[in-house]
Amino acid sequence: MHVVHFITRLIIGGAQENTLLTVEDQMRLHGDEVVLVTGPGLGPEGSLEERARQNGVDLRILPELHRSIRPWHDWQAYRALKHLLRTLRPDLLHTHSSKAGILGRAAAASVGIPAVHTVHGASFFPGQSRLANSVYVHLERWAARRSARIISVADAMTRQYLAAGVGRPDQYVTISSGMEVEPFLNSPRPREMVRSELGLAPGDIVVGKIARLFHLKGHADVIEAARTVIARHPNVKFLFVGDGLLRNALTSQIAAAGLQGHFLFTGLVPPERVPELVHAMDIVVHCSLREGLARVLPQALIAAKPVISYDIDGAREVCVPGETGLLLTPGAIDELVDALELLIASPAMRAAFGEEGRARFTDQFRHETMTRRIREVYADVLSTSKPASKALAR
Repeated sequence: MHVVHFITRLIIGGAQENTLLTVEDQMRLHGDEVVLVTGPGLGPEGSLEERARQNGVDLRILPELHRSIRPWHDWQAYRALKHLLRTLRPDLLHTHSSKAGILGRAAAASVGIPAVHTVHGASFFPGQSRLANSVYVHLERWAARRSARIISVADAMTRQYLAAGVGRPDQYVTISSGMEVEPFLNSPRPREMVRSELGLAPGDIVVGKIARLFHLKGHADVIEAARTVIARHPNVKFLFVGDGLLRNALTSQIAAAGLQGHFLFTGLVPPERVPELVHAMDIVVHCSLREGLARVLPQALIAAKPVISYDIDGAREVCVPGETGLLLTPGAIDELVDALELLIASPAMRAAFGEEGRARFTDQFRHETMTRRIREVYADVLSTSKPASKALAR
């Protein structure tokens, strides 16, 4: 197969890691001809571009493509992508993320090749302005009519999009976002060594959160809950993994609460270090208010760690209440306090949740499983699509 993948930015993030693993698997395991097209990886989140190049990925950067809405630059990015598709003549285009999904499917339709799109997270969501949501819904409906298939990383994404009138039920298929599971099954380095390097004592109970320090990720809620939790359980430490524009605001909130000695920030870390940090934790909490299905939830469970999550999007598909974790009302600080205290006080419950999660989700979230199923979608699309040679020649 000859496939072009198109994503807005190749920063360190779930959608980007998903996309890069798919590209690498297609090349290494299946011998596909693959090109990855993206905008420049600007921002504090870090970049996967160097990893892509080191692994032999044919990476093309469109300097016109940016995350924010820039009509003139967006038009230029669209034209540049059309030109690239006509030059490369791929069998199909696979788009990822909101902006690349809209521009990419428009370009694919214009040159006459089929497009597959992955919904990693909804482009319209509560908390965004009514105008912005309305615009995104209309754009997604328009783009869905130019999609041969739509892949959701969670069933919840399909339900949300269909409820908004985006696409038809027969267009959708759910494929879990794959990852390297082996480092989560077995820590690359001993847990005690990693904890010691972080300055953690053997008796500390570590609550970890892995996410960009960004809006809607819920760090402020965790800090608010920590006021009560630490007062009752002084041996609890909170470990924030990641960086972002809210770093100063969050450290100020912690200082105002007098909790500096109970919070650790790793800053930006390379993806390969995440497994050892998860193994250093005792509980993993994810209080994001917007997420397709946060990769940290299955990652934690594969590492046999219990999870606490707000009940948003696809979270309940892996955070199964009373079986693999605790699911909370979004924004409910009291519920978050109670959930943390319940798991802090019960090592047996932590172990039971973690082991059940590991047994359920290890194979489902292997990246090899994801890529195999994505290629099955490609094969089905290509078996029913019309030849595009005439359109590509225009």
